[in-house]
Amino acid sequence: MNKQSIRSILFVVFLSIFAFTVFGQTPTLVKRTTYKTDKFDFGVGGTLSVAGAPNGSIRVVGWSRNEIEISAEIQMNALTEADLDALAKVTGFVLEESLGRTGIISVGTHDKKYLKRVSKKFPKTLLGLPFKIDYVIKVPRYCDLQIDGGKGDLYIAGVEGTMKINYLDTNATLNLVGGGVFATFGGGTVDVSVPTRSWRGRFADIQLAMGTMNVSLPPSLNAELDASILRTGKIDNTYAELKPKTRKDIFTDKIIAAKSGTGGIPLKFTVGDGTLNIFQLKKPE
Repeated sequence: MNKQSIRSILFVVFLSIFAFTVFGQTPTLVKRTTYKTDKFDFGVGGTLSVAGAPNGSIRVVGWSRNEIEISAEIQMNALTEADLDALAKVTGFVLEESLGRTGIISVGTHDKKYLKRVSKKFPKTLLGLPFKIDYVIKVPRYCDLQIDGGKGDLYIAGVEGTMKINYLDTNATLNLVGGGVFATFGGGTVDVSVPTRSWRGRFADIQLAMGTMNVSLPPSLNAELDASILRTGKIDNTYAELKPKTRKDIFTDKIIAAKSGTGGIPLKFTVGDGTLNIFQLKKPE
């Protein structure tokens, strides 16, 4: 970078600070939205891992094809169009492929190791500018998922595999049709539904540190359910088919150890601080 470019960047930063100090408002950022897609073959039973951006949604839907299709909407913000050009070169996603496993890795100014590798002279003044990546990903119905996200919506449906999920802050919707799920959420609202009594799942263990978890179960589901509030809040249970596992088990607004039908599939729902609602799945109108 030459001296003239450095002077230009410093001048823009100075104007930003001046505007905030004198007028009491932050400068207006220029916004740009770009799109990136990819598609590749992917065998049944493989594992897909998704490392989301610090901000952005992830939507995963199972389909009948043995391939993965990725659509990403990338939103960037900066002071000038020139800054957006620089950001566009380092913001998006890359693929990491190995035998039976593919990773979708979000890249951007939050990943300093990536920046050093692809742009050693990347302007420090552009670090910390807000950006967001929203994903729509179609995967084979029978595959395993590993998803890590920051702040944004999460939606998963039509996938029959083992799912491991970690999300910092989200409004999540999990439609469980089979397989197993172990999920941990920091905060937000989590909607979990088991669509039919013939659910082919192996287990579900879903934890929410703070917020509201809504669990909808179909009539006549055969499962063993453990629900608990760890600190503050309560359980609101209106699913009439839950019965205590043993005579010693007593339902309270903090803990439920129950069996539905003949039992079998273990379902565990935990909320640290907040509300856990358990109710019967409504029939479509």
